[in-house]
Amino acid sequence: MDHGGHGGHEMGPMCSMNMIWNTQIIDTCIVFKQWHIHSTGAFIVSFFIIVGLGVFYEYLRAFQTAFDKRLAAALTKGKSRSPVRSGRSTPEHASEIEEAGLLTGRRVFRTDQTGTRVPTPYRLMRAIFYGATVFLSFFLMLVFMTYNAYLILAVVAGAAIGHYIFGGYVDFAGIGGGAKGMACH
Repeated sequence: MDHGGHGGHEMGPMCSMNMIWNTQIIDTCIVFKQWHIHSTGAFIVSFFIIVGLGVFYEYLRAFQTAFDKRLAAALTKGKSRSPVRSGRSTPEHASEIEEAGLLTGRRVFRTDQTGTRVPTPYRLMRAIFYGATVFLSFFLMLVFMTYNAYLILAVVAGAAIGHYIFGGYVDFAGIGGGAKGMACH
């Protein structure tokens, strides 16, 4: 049998790419070609790693929320409860601000921001937590996109277990403004 210039080398097991619902175990690759499943045991270990990543994602979300609450309490200690406005936000001034930015070349930030300014070290920490959460959510989305029923179950089970562990309290005052599930970000 001619191998067409391949030098007669046998190619080993290849990653299977399924774009339809499947339950394949052997030769499934999870996100990277290096995470290639060669046995049922490796698939079971991978299943539980993915469950763990789903739980960790929920932990990160809960940690972020708790961090923000502690930060808000520390930054507003001794200040009035009314929000601080960082500029005019009336519609008649919005076009003037946009024009000023376009004509002068200066960067103009949104002027309707309210709240307390977060010091740079804490902004950096919040950005790192946010980036880690976004990365993990996209990674889990890629696992989901293997269309493997078992791996999809692992992602959902991890999210559910993590939500059960870390979602034991509800802030009814904050529900309208930012409660989000296992979204990409």
